[in-house]
Amino acid sequence: MIHITLISFLGPKGTFTHEAANRIGEELIPYCTIPAVMESVANDETVYGVVPIENSIEGPVGITLDSLAHKFDLKIFGEIIIPINQNLIVNPGCQLGDIEDVYSHAQAIAQCQEFITQNKIQPHYAVSTANAAKSIIGEKSKAAIGNSKAAELYGLEILEPNIQDVDNNQTRFVVVSKKSHEITGDDKTSIIFSIYEDRPGGLYNILGIFQINNINLTKIESRPSKKGLGKYLFFVDFEGHADDGLTEDIVSEIDKNTYFLKVLGSYPKFK
Repeated sequence: MIHITLISFLGPKGTFTHEAANRIGEELIPYCTIPAVMESVANDETVYGVVPIENSIEGPVGITLDSLAHKFDLKIFGEIIIPINQNLIVNPGCQLGDIEDVYSHAQAIAQCQEFITQNKIQPHYAVSTANAAKSIIGEKSKAAIGNSKAAELYGLEILEPNIQDVDNNQTRFVVVSKKSHEITGDDKTSIIFSIYEDRPGGLYNILGIFQINNINLTKIESRPSKKGLGKYLFFVDFEGHADDGLTEDIVSEIDKNTYFLKVLGSYPKFK
């Protein structure tokens, strides 16, 4: 557990990010957007911030990647991975046949398409799963999709548990900070870089640096660089800590072969 004073998280209370943040502390402050969470850390309003970075079904959270790349000079201090169990949340006494509309965050709706289609329920997007739960209070024909904490917070019931299309649904969250995590001996490092467009095989050559040094890549993701079509940033996670000798050499070699490189942080692997 990280012992700290204040942690910001993508709110409101009752979201999966709230659940993730609860795992590292209790002094939690919700913010309404991912950039707002990061800004709270950058401005020293909080010491750490918790935001989602990828889901096993829906893929990367673009605004988190873009914020780390372009807007904030923060470090990834840790990661949290939690199973995402989506539940159909209703007012007490409601039955499935009563439900005409269901509300939730866009990702939650996407993760439960089969259930929604099979039961002929009309989906509607909400800002968050928690806001969706709050919005249906007293509405017998409406349901929300979210976690058990949202149901508990707003005096609602879970009518159908685990309605997600895929059972191994997980979301990875990152803990961001202004400081770096010390070496633990079982770490990973996250970097972003852009390759020279006029050099054939640029990405292949970068990946070859990891292969030559027998370093395992745990993730590679591309994002538009926002500088024109066909121009990309590459996000890479790999085993090792930026302060150990081998990783320092690898990062230095990558830096020589790219026109932009940013080390996002080194942190313990989630267990």
